[in-house]
Amino acid sequence: MSKMKTNRGAAKRFKVTASGKVRFNRSKRRHILSKKSTKWKRHARGGANLAGPDAKLVRRLIPYK
Repeated sequence: MSKMKTNRGAAKRFKVTASGKVRFNRSKRRHILSKKSTKWKRHARGGANLAGPDAKLVRRLIPYK
């Protein structure tokens, strides 16, 4: 049986933590930040963990991470 291929788009967007949770960065933080509130930008600064069903799908896309 051949090796599974890693989905390169998913590999750039998600990281698997040591405990097995899938981590991602929040969107809309690149440009046009002046019209977005400080509170919203502060909330989006930190990453977040994916929920269980979504994390399971992502783990299939990045089997070796």
